[in-house]
Amino acid sequence: MIRTTILLALASVAFGTASYAADPIKIGVPVGLSGANSVVAPSVVQAAELAVEEINAKGGVLGRPLELEIADDASGAAGAQKAFDSLVFQKEVDVLISMETSAARNAGLPIVTKGDVPYIYTSFYEGKSCNANLFVNAWVPEQQVPPLVDNFTGKQGAKKFFLIGSDYSFGRGMLEFARAYIEKSGASVVGEEYLPMDGSDWTAVISKLKASGADAIITSTAGGAPNVTLTKQLRSSGVTLPYGNLAVDEGTAKSMGAEASGIFLSASYVTSIDSPENKAFLAAMDKKFGSELRTPNDLSVPQYEAIYLYKAAVEKAGSTETASVLEALPSVSFTGPRGTISMSKQHHAPLTMYLGQVQDDGSVKVVDSYKDVDPGEQCPNL
Repeated sequence: MIRTTILLALASVAFGTASYAADPIKIGVPVGLSGANSVVAPSVVQAAELAVEEINAKGGVLGRPLELEIADDASGAAGAQKAFDSLVFQKEVDVLISMETSAARNAGLPIVTKGDVPYIYTSFYEGKSCNANLFVNAWVPEQQVPPLVDNFTGKQGAKKFFLIGSDYSFGRGMLEFARAYIEKSGASVVGEEYLPMDGSDWTAVISKLKASGADAIITSTAGGAPNVTLTKQLRSSGVTLPYGNLAVDEGTAKSMGAEASGIFLSASYVTSIDSPENKAFLAAMDKKFGSELRTPNDLSVPQYEAIYLYKAAVEKAGSTETASVLEALPSVSFTGPRGTISMSKQHHAPLTMYLGQVQDDGSVKVVDSYKDVDPGEQCPNL
């Protein structure tokens, strides 16, 4: 379970180590327990805890138990530098597996390179982050944006879009791709506005939206808190245009209640996926966490699956040695809640994508699905 202590400091979570003679394999999880990602980070920690518990219950990896080392990166660059440095050089973790803001990821990558550890990034992001040690099992714009824009232009007749984002690499990167795709589709962008990552007053931006003549909105904010404040202010100001959110996950949508109703999202995971693997995962999460369960979502499920992908790579390599694990990672796969995942395309993963719409109760109704969407050209030189 998540306890208040780990919300403020580093925490070590170990499962079943007493029955093992071998030293544990340490998995570092730098994650935004405070700051913008604090809304979604607890669900990510829960998913990691379940994966580790399941694997350890079946004998661990190469006869060694897995152990989590969780560090708060405060959802930003400065916090990430401290968290990565602590995990890599003090805790001496064998791998980093984490969902983070792009600002945190970018700040941590030089430490990953210096410390030479594998790093599996489990957050959807703006794409084209390339590092020999970095693998990504979440979506990029080439996978996420087209289903949303195609629905708005094709089925809802949208011709004029207004774009709103957080002013950092994810917000701007996603909307840069969205603008290009919108214009390629024959529609236009009539406004594009940003607030800092910690911004919370969207009044001036919403005024510009209302004056623009837009007939659809697409937003790309930092995950968690900015999504909540923007959505609440859009609704309270009476905005009812078709609304596509590039950063909201199902858990955050549920936390917003009725104010999230009607939002369109494009995701690689929704809880309603009808597969034996997803049903088993949801049942296991419910059994483990009960009333404290945070809604599994498109940020937490990749975390769960990434731990299994790392397990497969270590077992194929026969070692936790970095070079051997990095060589194995593109060739292994894991079949879990989202289907079969393999980071085989330039350190990225083909993914089945779901276009969904948030309902009054916060659940997501799947409008359409797109199987095995290619991530496109992300890191051709790796």
